[in-house]
Order: sequence, then C-alpha cells, then structure tokens
Amino acid sequence: MTSSAPRPGNPFEKLRQALGPLPPGPASPPPEAPSGPPHAKERVTVRLERSGHGGKSVTRVEGPGLVGVELSGLARELAKSLGVGVRVDGDELLVQGDQRERLDEALRRRGLSNVRRGN
Repeated sequence: MTSSAPRPGNPFEKLRQALGPLPPGPASPPPEAPSGPPHAKERVTVRLERSGHGGKSVTRVEGPGLVGVELSGLARELAKSLGVGVRVDGDELLVQGDQRERLDEALRRRGLSNVRRGN
C-alpha cells in the first residue's frame, strides 16, 4: 500500500523514508488449468443392493475413484443434498434407498466424471 501522505502513528514511516521504494516482488507463476481431483478419471460404481440390509434397499457407491477422497465429508455432503441417510462402510458409501440416478448426478457435480451404474 503506497500513499503520498504519511499516516499519523505509523511506526514504519521513518524506515520507509530511509530505505526508499521497495523493489518489485517475484513474478507470480501462471495459473494452472483446473484438472479436477486426481481421482476424477477413475471408475466409481453406483449399484442397488436389496439383500443383507434387513429388507431395506441401499445404494452402494464403490470403486477406485473413491481412493483419496475424504469419505466422511462426501457422505455429509451427499446426505444433505439428497435428503437421505449416508454412511461410510470401509472404503465405500451406503445410501438409504434406491438413489442411483440422483447419486450419478451428484457425484458428477463433485468432480467424479467416470460414474457407472451397476445392476
């Protein structure tokens, strides 16, 4: 911040007058093209399961595209946006009900481009 008139009470004013203007700083690097998360190209499978869940249908989200993703944060985001229960099961997500179509769209919006539906 450069100003022509000294501000009252500025403790660095004498120092700035003694040193003169500062040399220019280093040039900023060019902005990188957004490539998305490193896991964006990996496959993520969304499939419906009916057995082993007490008669309830659940949608399972699994695959190598979830490696490196903070699943607990993703589960919270999906639960809030879809309005259903989502929990982390190891390195997979379990979503209450048949949410295959809605999950496909929600995961693509979050940068996972290779989403496939099973069943």
